[in-house]
Amino acid sequence: MSLGVLLWVITLVMCGAFLYVSWKVSNQATSSFSHYAIGGGTFPIYLIFCTQFATIMGVGNFVGHAGKGYSLGLPHIAFILGEQGSKIVFALVFAALAGRFTYNTFTEMIDDLLVRDKVTRALGGLLASMIMIAWVGGQGKGFGTIFNIVTGANPIPIILFFSAVFILYTTLGGIYSVVWTDLIQGILVLIFGTAFYIYAFSPVHWSIAELGARMAAVGKAELWSFSNVPPMTLVTKLVTGCIGILAAQIYWQRCFSAKDGKTARNGLLFSGIIAIIMVMLTALVGMVILTLNQGLKPDDAMPWFMLNYVPVGISAMIFVLILAAGMSSADSNLNSAAILIVNDLIKPFKPDATDKELVKYATTFTVIIGIFAALAAIYAKTIIGLFSKAYAMAGGGLVPLLIVGLLWKERPNEPFEMGKKNSKITPWGARIGLIAGSVLTQISALGPNRVIIALVVSTILIVVVSSLTRGKTADPSVSTEA
Repeated sequence: MSLGVLLWVITLVMCGAFLYVSWKVSNQATSSFSHYAIGGGTFPIYLIFCTQFATIMGVGNFVGHAGKGYSLGLPHIAFILGEQGSKIVFALVFAALAGRFTYNTFTEMIDDLLVRDKVTRALGGLLASMIMIAWVGGQGKGFGTIFNIVTGANPIPIILFFSAVFILYTTLGGIYSVVWTDLIQGILVLIFGTAFYIYAFSPVHWSIAELGARMAAVGKAELWSFSNVPPMTLVTKLVTGCIGILAAQIYWQRCFSAKDGKTARNGLLFSGIIAIIMVMLTALVGMVILTLNQGLKPDDAMPWFMLNYVPVGISAMIFVLILAAGMSSADSNLNSAAILIVNDLIKPFKPDATDKELVKYATTFTVIIGIFAALAAIYAKTIIGLFSKAYAMAGGGLVPLLIVGLLWKERPNEPFEMGKKNSKITPWGARIGLIAGSVLTQISALGPNRVIIALVVSTILIVVVSSLTRGKTADPSVSTEA
């Protein structure tokens, strides 16, 4: 059996299995909007760990990061440390706090505890959904690239096929589909990921020193060093990865889904530690591929490796790994994006909507967002480029608002409680800081440090504008209750 035929067989079998799981949990998921969004906040540690880990290890972490390791070398490690290391920071600093609450989204949490402004909540939900859409698109783009290299198929129909699968089984079962399929996918990623790395480093005899020597031998010694990269470039890469994760609904949603704060913290902490190791290894695999072939496009590196270097059986194993990881990330992010739109753009302005109506809105937006993500996948140049842009825009606006709000309390000695606003941020301070931070990250004239500039400016504006507008309401759209 050829590799191309084998990939299609694996794809159809796994897609069928995941659709069956989603169908089995569909009644439980649609019983209420809270169950569709966060499973009623009841999930135990094994489900939280597996869904966090499987979600983290998407196609971007096996195809995109390998491509960046191939093209950028060791300096890309700074972005990985920010992107993946921030999950550990999140687990230690935020997860236990989030695990105490049962919000559907983290922008709802910001609204309830910090701001009480429907406009800010809607803007925040829209920005946060961009990260989710980018992740879904990235999974489709990764699969399109793999099938294009291995089978010669046009990537666009492949992207559309996988997007349809993502939409179907996420729509059926909401967060229940996500966590139960992630349980299977997480186990597959752990097993096949370990086997993959053992095989992938065999060309350099599992030696980091030999990898560096071989890169020098093929004229790529500059990629085996941080010396040619300005320190601020490395800092910006780290910060960009970090703020994007802190603004990612999927991680907050898992914490709200956990049965308690300890479960939320430990699930994300353990999955984050394993993920940072595996993603750094993936970037190094990209460098191993560079020593074998210097004429590839970055996102083609991993598919080329599968097709031309490894036996068919090992390639099939790698594909199972990538398929499980990619489908997990896609369903998680698709569900999170739909919940963000419904919970923060529709629910505040339609408070009388029933649970049945909200679930219907969520399934409808799952389809709409899935189509939009497919288009993003078709037109994006690279997987990681798609992620980075979304990270910067959402994180530049939301992270300063979150951090300032948590630190700048009205009543410093009181803990945060659901239903009680405890921050000095005003609606106008939140709105202006949110918009300024997100817009500034996209202004190329600010140079390579624009993300850091955006964070600083947004923070200052939130504090200054809030200080000047204390005691004033922005307009009738300001929330007056949780």
